[in-house]
Amino acid sequence: MAKGQQTKNTILDAAFDVASAEGLEALSIGVLADQVGLSKSGLFAHFRSKEALQIQVLEFARDDFIRVVVEPALLAARGEPRIRALFENWMVWGHHSKRPGGCVFLQAAAEYDDRPGAVRECLVAMQRDWTGALARAAGLAIAEGHFRPDVASRQFSFDLYAVMMSCHFHSRLLGEDDAEERARVAFERLLSYAR
Repeated sequence: MAKGQQTKNTILDAAFDVASAEGLEALSIGVLADQVGLSKSGLFAHFRSKEALQIQVLEFARDDFIRVVVEPALLAARGEPRIRALFENWMVWGHHSKRPGGCVFLQAAAEYDDRPGAVRECLVAMQRDWTGALARAAGLAIAEGHFRPDVASRQFSFDLYAVMMSCHFHSRLLGEDDAEERARVAFERLLSYAR
């Protein structure tokens, strides 16, 4: 990897931590420059704007999410085993990460749900990709005979994501120690219904 790309990855990694804990709006060229030992102008040269930095942080986080959650799940058999892997991998990514704060995508959703612009468009596209992947996984579960033929894959995706979001809310905001256990109970009920 070229030195310039290594420097950029170091910046993005530090920015990912800030965005996870404090949100994308908390990103500051000056603070990041101090953290990674660059001048403001040196850091600015990598991104050209705060908006470009925010988008690249989301893309960096998406790549991490794919590496930790999606790619390993694709090794599982199609259908219910893959859905289980996606769920478990998401639990690891969202709740056992070494990064401060919670899910960067949920942080960004709270910041940008009503704010038009390129950052929101990037976030929306990523979330549509994720919920679409869950729906496709449900469709494969139907095709494999693991789920009933009348299961609506988009509804399954919606319900599964609702379990995930509820787990995050009860764990991160409310500090409930049994949130993961209750999420797993809800997940098993959802699978049982789909069968």
